[in-house]
Amino acid sequence: MKPFAEFCKRDPSFWANTKLISETIGYSDRKTKKLKRYEIEDIISAFKMRKISYAHVYERKTNITTAFGKDILAYLNKRSETIEKDIKPNLMDRAEAKKEFEAIQKGAKHSCYLPMNKQKGEKKHYMYMTGIVNMLTEEALGGVHFDDNPKGLMVITKEGRPFRTLSRWMDGAYPRLVDPIAVWETKEYYGTTTFGSRVADGVYETMLDGHELLELEAQAGRKISHYLVVDDRFTWWTKGKSYLCRIVDILNMGLVDEVLFGKEVLSRWQDIVRSWKKSD
Repeated sequence: MKPFAEFCKRDPSFWANTKLISETIGYSDRKTKKLKRYEIEDIISAFKMRKISYAHVYERKTNITTAFGKDILAYLNKRSETIEKDIKPNLMDRAEAKKEFEAIQKGAKHSCYLPMNKQKGEKKHYMYMTGIVNMLTEEALGGVHFDDNPKGLMVITKEGRPFRTLSRWMDGAYPRLVDPIAVWETKEYYGTTTFGSRVADGVYETMLDGHELLELEAQAGRKISHYLVVDDRFTWWTKGKSYLCRIVDILNMGLVDEVLFGKEVLSRWQDIVRSWKKSD
């Protein structure tokens, strides 16, 4: 999934309003279990609850929603519609992810890193999405090196010296963790039965990475493509609809270049990888 063309270059005030309204009014309808469809009354209510003026979104004297208010409504409702129509159908459960992982594993010989989860006994299994991404990357690159198991912080150099060192470990980098062209993160939570703080932390970690990469691009003109891969239907849809909304927000804020949801990796990831080779 790529950013919405009509909303991807909005200034920080647009996202400040979007986040405030979403957090105050809520992301989903508890009765229908669906994502909210917002109306101007919802926006007005959110600002009243926070004791903030809503004159920038609605003119009381004329009973007219401002252009800014219409844009906020359009974005919020497009976000809900996109998640329900395009994102939800792509999310897999553990059994589906395992099936796709095994099909790719049997389809060709792979030498890339295939990590296991941190569980024990019957709960221990491959990290299916991370493995899928690594195998598809290896196939698309055709033997060209990439870092399939980065164990350290990303480093950007200038004149042979460290210029920026980012704060977090990535799940993959091309061609390597020092001066990469592209980096990616995977957030897979197969088999979880509750919604824990680690899911929320995962979203905030990606935001941190995105802000550091934007600062690097703005201050030094160094563009590094940043991708996020997420999966597990129960975690993200059944329990974490609000965090799906936040992921769509950070995509459109420019903190990641593209987000791949579940099965979308199978049809899209290798095209992305091949684009890196062309930019070398």
